Amino acid sequence: MASGKPKVVFVLGGPGAGKGTQCQRIVEKYGFVHLSAGDLLREERAREGSEYGEQIEYHIRNGSIVPVKVTCSLLENAMNHNIKQFGKNKFLIDGFPRNQDNLDGWNEQMSDKTEILFVLFFNCSEDICTERCLGRGKSGSGRSDDNAESVKKRINTYNNDSLPIIEHFKELNLVREIDASLSADEVFAKVQQVFNECSAVGAGGDQ
Repeated sequence: MASGKPKVVFVLGGPGAGKGTQCQRIVEKYGFVHLSAGDLLREERAREGSEYGEQIEYHIRNGSIVPVKVTCSLLENAMNHNIKQFGKNKFLIDGFPRNQDNLDGWNEQMSDKTEILFVLFFNCSEDICTERCLGRGKSGSGRSDDNAESVKKRINTYNNDSLPIIEHFKELNLVREIDASLSADEVFAKVQQVFNECSAVGAGGDQ
């Protein structure tokens, strides 16, 4: 097993800020495991015999937020699996914590079991985020909810719920802010500076 507590980088930013693209590159270069809270919930919902499946289905169907206890349990299980199976103990947690309830749940359930290295915040104007999401929708490469009305709702939710969480982490001096309006290559150059300055990150993707 990898030594010490699992090391965590939270990845936050609005819809269309390019989190997924950058996470992929970080995984390749620095050997992190990418965990998306949303993907874990969708996988769990589809898994036969899941103890949480019906609960997740109910919340996704009603557009409500899945209880944080469920999300934290899935994140914890995924981390433990990667540590035991592959000896990997560095994790990018993408799209979490999204709101105060998420943060409180994490602090209660997970903060003693993990070490937060920093919060990678992809900051991008609403106009650019909207343009990117709608562009993805048109090209067929995006999500099913990449349409104008849905994108607006997602941005509003992000502004109301997620920005205060980023402010909270700023007060703890944990936020590393990246200008996500640049091209993917330019953004990744800035991401690399952040990771290279963090001694706990270690060497590249061969770990």
